[in-house]
Amino acid sequence: MVKTKGFEIEKKAEIALRKCLERVPFLKIESLQKEFSVDDFCADFLVTLVLFDSKQNLVVEVKNNGQPRVAREAVNTLLRYKNADPDFYGVFMAPYISLQAAEICSKDGIGYIDLAGNCRLSFGRVYIEQAGNPNPFREKRDLRSLYSPKAARILRVLLINPKRVWKTQGMAKEAEVSLGQVANVKKFLEDREWILVTAEGFSLREPEKLLKEWSENYTFKKNQPRNFYSLKNSVELEEYLARVCNERGIKYALTGFSGAVRFAPAVRYQRAMAYVSDNFEDVASVLNLKEVPSGANLTVLTPYDEGVFYGTRLVGGIRVASPVQIYLDLVSFRGRGEEAAHVLLEEAIKPTW
Repeated sequence: MVKTKGFEIEKKAEIALRKCLERVPFLKIESLQKEFSVDDFCADFLVTLVLFDSKQNLVVEVKNNGQPRVAREAVNTLLRYKNADPDFYGVFMAPYISLQAAEICSKDGIGYIDLAGNCRLSFGRVYIEQAGNPNPFREKRDLRSLYSPKAARILRVLLINPKRVWKTQGMAKEAEVSLGQVANVKKFLEDREWILVTAEGFSLREPEKLLKEWSENYTFKKNQPRNFYSLKNSVELEEYLARVCNERGIKYALTGFSGAVRFAPAVRYQRAMAYVSDNFEDVASVLNLKEVPSGANLTVLTPYDEGVFYGTRLVGGIRVASPVQIYLDLVSFRGRGEEAAHVLLEEAIKPTW
């Protein structure tokens, strides 16, 4: 019996199943059998319903994960039950079933119910559907694991090299992380069906979905931002900053609007932004910068992880962060930042997919 967060999901699933079926006044639950066997398969529930003068059997698979890959596996199992007995109607249940997972079920004629109250059942003269309830079981731990600094290094490698096929060891070396870290991230992405796994390795199949969810769980304030004012304009500041960092061997890269304009010239801005790895006090002194609480025209970010420098490139002699990193930093800014991020996505990122 599967468990999640300390409670038995099958008990919760049974309550949700009964609640869903009780919506239909002419439908009666005659029996509910647990751990029902069909040939070599064992379903979680077999429910016998009485509808007027006929009966309908529901065979139910309960999982503690409603991600697309798990849903597809459950659907395949339920279809085997149906092949064994065409009178069975298959139902997939999980704490929360994503829209993509719901579509997988519907496409193959399988019903679904989640513990958030979303459902779709269609058999005989019965049709029950409820959609739009948010996920109250969102796994914050999973999201923290997938978008942690080390895991994010793997995501950058995938998004910056979207067509490349990777072996686990090759990815670990490229992203500078452990083999175990690669395996964990691979599992999360595989459950979402965002990567394609073959005998040759694994590759990204849903870059836009990955980038979207990452951006929803990212803010440039993960870094340590410091705001400065200079009499120089943004362009002069960027050039001077690049020259001083190069002379002192300090790692840096433009990001935000400063980076976006290098890939999408239509972007307009007044504040420069750059990652600087260390020793910025010396640079600030040379640039004659004044740290200010407001009215800044330069934001310097001390990176939360060295991974932000992956995929940097020289544009016009100045080191610039990857379009993926710039997008993540920009989309955190409401309004013009989001607009610039969208332009960057359309003009510099999507064409690589």
